[in-house]
Amino acid sequence: MSVKVSSNKKKGLFNKFLDIIEVVGNKLPHPVTLFALFSLAVILISALAAKMGTSVTYDRIVDGEAVATTVEAVSLLSKQGVRDIFSKAVSNFTGFAPLGTVLVAMLGVGVAEGTGLIGSLLRKLVLSTPKGLITAVVVFAGIMSNVASDAGYVVLVPLGALIFLSFKRHPLAGLAAAFAGVSGGFSANLAFGTIDALLGGFTTQAADMYQPGYEVGIHANWFFMIASTFLITIIGTIVTEKIIEPRLGEYKGDSKVDIDKITAAESKGLVWALISFLAYVAVIVALVMSGILKSDAGEILKDSAFLAGMVPIIAGGFLVPGVAYGIASGSVKSDKDIANVMGKSMSTMGGYLVLAFVAAQFVNYFNWSNLGTILAVNGANFLEATNMTGVPMLIGFILVAGFINLFIGSASAKWAIMAPVFVPMLMHVGYTPEFTQLAYRIGDSTTNIISPLMSYFAVIVAFAQKYDKETGIGTLISVMVPYSLLFLLGWTLLFVVWTVLGLPIGPGVGIKL
Repeated sequence: MSVKVSSNKKKGLFNKFLDIIEVVGNKLPHPVTLFALFSLAVILISALAAKMGTSVTYDRIVDGEAVATTVEAVSLLSKQGVRDIFSKAVSNFTGFAPLGTVLVAMLGVGVAEGTGLIGSLLRKLVLSTPKGLITAVVVFAGIMSNVASDAGYVVLVPLGALIFLSFKRHPLAGLAAAFAGVSGGFSANLAFGTIDALLGGFTTQAADMYQPGYEVGIHANWFFMIASTFLITIIGTIVTEKIIEPRLGEYKGDSKVDIDKITAAESKGLVWALISFLAYVAVIVALVMSGILKSDAGEILKDSAFLAGMVPIIAGGFLVPGVAYGIASGSVKSDKDIANVMGKSMSTMGGYLVLAFVAAQFVNYFNWSNLGTILAVNGANFLEATNMTGVPMLIGFILVAGFINLFIGSASAKWAIMAPVFVPMLMHVGYTPEFTQLAYRIGDSTTNIISPLMSYFAVIVAFAQKYDKETGIGTLISVMVPYSLLFLLGWTLLFVVWTVLGLPIGPGVGIKL
């Protein structure tokens, strides 16, 4: 079964544009082959760039001071480059960030699914939740998952597809809605997340260049991000229901979720799953509050075991109630049943492992070549050279950050390059470092969902192929482009209104110095 766009209605220009993206994208080879071709292209381009002497110089912060750093294009066809291609192929794969996250999380999720817990929860959700709220709930849950760092990619995105399928809606629309919330709304949240601490550290260092001793806290953008959470939820819901689902049409695949009433045994299982989950959470909270899972400095969101162990903690959050549900409902008779469902969940990841291997090589080749850094610095220099001021300059900054995001997936890597340029520059014209950071976060979040260089992009393609084996990069990008464009537009408009009104962007944090 392949995704076919409904042709019953006359298509507008935007839908025709999305059709072109999908058709052209899906005319490309299989994603595995495509990433292999991308890897080859990076090798050849790096050799050409190195031969031409391509390089950039930018200020890198070392101990609070700007140090001029020159980065040159590195040829992967050089002696050392060829050596690295062969000698680091295995470590590229095993060190690929999403690989461990996906496999460890799937151990817990696999148990929850194999014992029947997820199925029962979905049916409970369908039977008790108004149909009109489901899309908003999926998008909102995706946004809130950012508190747990990258866990949303491997937990909520596939769950979004299952939730929509259980409502007899197209699973790819549910996958897209969850992906839009998790990745497109990455910076929005009602609570502080790891990204707040991560970016704040770089912003503090950059601000120190202009005003020594300036501190940027994790609360820096909180008020704006609270408002953004509701904005992204609303936009994501509208895009899903008014654009994506009509394009995808009716789902005609083989996957399905039965919506029978919850049996007495399943109800008992759900009760014990809830009890065990609360007990598990209590244990984790006790470990955090006692200091065992905090950092040596007593931090929770910075350099802590709690932060570093988020993936196994999430996996345990599915494993423990999954086992409790299985025992209470009768679906688990012995430890062998648990081991079997774990093995079964891993057996479904074969296609992803192949894709992850090739994608890992591509991402590492791109990093080794320094092409991403060269693009980022040139983009920053271009914006600086335009000499724009005020709101137009800030909008230009957002757009440049979004463009660079297509080539460098890591939010911290991009900000480490851009912060030393833009934070002092905008402080000089009167804007707070926190406000510059906020503008960056808008551009950084909105193009995540259309960049194959985003480390979890291959994961989402693999999830989509569960429901449509012919789904390719073109399908996924064409589905996500409306979210990306409208998130960027809506978020930028909110940013402009916030700027004009001069509202505080966080507790005790304003727009102007």
